[in-house]
Amino acid sequence: MIRSAIAGIGMYAPEQVITNNDLLQYMDTSDAWIQERTGIKERRYAHRTNETTTTMGVEAAKIAIERAGITPQDIDFIVFATLSPDYYFPGCGVLLQRALKMKEVGALDVRNQCSGFVYALSVADQFIKTGMYKNILVVGSEKHSFGLDFSTRGRNVSVIFGDGAGAVVLQPSEDTNRGILSTHLHSDGESAEILAMYNPGTHANHWGTKNYATFNDAPIADMFMSHAMIDNAENFPFMDGPAVFKKAVVKFPEVIKEALQANDYQPADLDMLIPHQANLRIAQFVQQQLGLPDEKVYNNIQHYGNTTAASIPIALCEAWEQGKIKTGNLVCLAAFGSGFTWASALLKW
Repeated sequence: MIRSAIAGIGMYAPEQVITNNDLLQYMDTSDAWIQERTGIKERRYAHRTNETTTTMGVEAAKIAIERAGITPQDIDFIVFATLSPDYYFPGCGVLLQRALKMKEVGALDVRNQCSGFVYALSVADQFIKTGMYKNILVVGSEKHSFGLDFSTRGRNVSVIFGDGAGAVVLQPSEDTNRGILSTHLHSDGESAEILAMYNPGTHANHWGTKNYATFNDAPIADMFMSHAMIDNAENFPFMDGPAVFKKAVVKFPEVIKEALQANDYQPADLDMLIPHQANLRIAQFVQQQLGLPDEKVYNNIQHYGNTTAASIPIALCEAWEQGKIKTGNLVCLAAFGSGFTWASALLKW
């Protein structure tokens, strides 16, 4: 039986470190307030003009490709997960293909926000198992800093997010003692609006119980993005933090248990859990629910903030580089986020 195995992994974090205290010049907050609610001490911000979501993905991809013992020319498919693309369209996948001077391979962009990397990994896994592709590059990258509301009004969201990228190369393996065992994907759009960036968009206030966009009554146009939307700060992400927390602490452990049960394992069998770095308090709650000791859960949100689609590959790469994940270890990746979507992947390293 062919399994998909991670042959190489890499990460990239921008040089610029922004501490909680650095944010005081923009908003009414404090280091204690941020740490108490999120666990975050600092995050990285990309260079305003020299770094993009794609360029960071490229740097992480270079490392993953080199560690896999191949070249960019060997990649035969790209899956790029992000909520912060360089352009509204085209997607980052083709920009990465161009930057790395790859062959004219397929490039797929995944827009599943926080669970984007696990979704992307699942898509790549299917292509490997069917034999369609042999070297798939899976990237998660985010440049949040360019689109946040750096004011007291936006602090509940802006203090959480950071920039960075992670990547893996997925290859087929006949070794039954390694590779992806299963992936599990879910969604529930009932509460989609409580964690969303409404504008720019084509919704025209269709879905909400309130108006998310201000536009005029012109017969055409002026609805995608208007001066009024900018003046009213309607072009920033919105999050109802407590509501998200309540949902996450239920679905997070649920989807992890689903992956374990599907493969006849118990939480105690896990060697490492890599949760999406959404909030340290959520991760700690999930850890408690599963009865896992500290050494079996890897968290780095303290230093990177929430990098959404990039958070799992960054954490996975760091854990591996630090020797916390070894050959044969049972590893679970899990994420929950906007949509809502949530997902897990269980693998043998």
